[in-house]
Amino acid sequence: MSPDPTQNSESPESSASLPAGVSLRSAWRAVADAVVGDPHRDFTVGSIPRAITLLAIPMVLEMLMESLFAVVDVFWVAHLGSDAVATVGFTESLLTLLFAVALGLGISTAAMVARRIGEKNPEGAADVASQAIILALGAAAILGAAGAYFARDLLKLMGASNTVIATGGNYARAIYGGSGTVLFLFLLNSVFRGAGDAALAMRVLWSANIINMLLNPCLIFGLGPFPALGVAGSGVGTSIGRGCGVLLQLWFLMSGRSRVKLNLSHVRVMPDLMLRLVRISLGGMFQNLIGMASWILLVRMVATFGSVAVAGYTLALRIILFAMLPSWGMANAAATMVGQNLGAHKPQRAEQAVWRAGLYNMVFLGTIGLLFIAFPEALARLFTEDAGVVRMAANTLRTLAYGFLFYGWGMILVQAFNGAGDTMTPTKLNLVCFWAWQLPLAWFLAFPAGVGVNGIFAAIAIAQSTLTVLAMMLFRRGRWKLKVV
Repeated sequence: MSPDPTQNSESPESSASLPAGVSLRSAWRAVADAVVGDPHRDFTVGSIPRAITLLAIPMVLEMLMESLFAVVDVFWVAHLGSDAVATVGFTESLLTLLFAVALGLGISTAAMVARRIGEKNPEGAADVASQAIILALGAAAILGAAGAYFARDLLKLMGASNTVIATGGNYARAIYGGSGTVLFLFLLNSVFRGAGDAALAMRVLWSANIINMLLNPCLIFGLGPFPALGVAGSGVGTSIGRGCGVLLQLWFLMSGRSRVKLNLSHVRVMPDLMLRLVRISLGGMFQNLIGMASWILLVRMVATFGSVAVAGYTLALRIILFAMLPSWGMANAAATMVGQNLGAHKPQRAEQAVWRAGLYNMVFLGTIGLLFIAFPEALARLFTEDAGVVRMAANTLRTLAYGFLFYGWGMILVQAFNGAGDTMTPTKLNLVCFWAWQLPLAWFLAFPAGVGVNGIFAAIAIAQSTLTVLAMMLFRRGRWKLKVV
């Protein structure tokens, strides 16, 4: 039977009897500890709320920097005109396939590293990391060479005009040619997260993106000693920044800064371990591809209601994704807690960590949802004054917000399965809830039922809530505790 999510006998810091000042000092100390990190901290003992906090805070800050970079990058490119911006859009659309591969391999790597760390087997964790790196090297070489060579053809395949291809061909070549850095950033940061070194993953992404943000305007406009490369400068700066991040990751791994330490003895192919990594990662890849494909088809449905509907829908999703950054940090923290505590043969503690994280996330997203329901127009007007776009964005925010209490639990549960190495359960849930349920329901409500574009938004909320209910039923059955990775 599942434990009460509000119960935790291992958490003296959470006692309601503490004076407010002491609690506040404890909170600030936890934030500082999370950002600094400690390679000797053991997440299989002690306070569960504190462990979740120490893991989640650097993960949130890591994602915040990634979101900030995307905004700053587009800001500079936008100064070059619509063709330059279109180039970025077309190029990044194809990169979603790479992201699916990187996320899938990252999920399996994090789950297996977390399990070995929980078992107090750092050598085993290093073996997992080495096999993941060998796999990534092969994939990066193939994808990078093919991407650089066929960059212009790929833009044409996506429907780019001749002027866009002429403007951004070199940008696409730089991004696709350096796509291996994306793969390594995802993969090696997954090693750090699985090991409980979330602060290292945060530092890597902050360093890479700060370099990106400094180099991009210099290389785009030719500031100081740098050549003016136009939109291609953004691609070069991005690849250099990501490459510097990868070098920092490798230094952390080989210098002993991380719980996982690599050396030359780990540079060998271990077929059985590599096959296990691939098998688990396939579920993660399909999981992400299913989700991405369903969103693409939903956008296609929304597009039938005109450009204003697409603009409002896109704006609302940007607001929602930014507001959900803390939730993703919490979900990734839960995945690490599950993997490490299963490795330590503490399945009850792993389950309790998930209930705790789910409760916190429900409260957080429930509060955000109330704000979206009460003030959607005001939030949309922060980004645009177009009355039609504001109205559509407000409808989207308000409708999707009704499911936020469910989303809070769903995000945690899906990542809990992934953290246990059970990537097929979320994949099956995505197939059922998104392809077999969400897409047909969205079409029915929008067109035969005559609800219009709001029917699509309602279908999203209903499908996401359905996924949460099914995930909770499967989680309570407990088969994820028996997963061997």
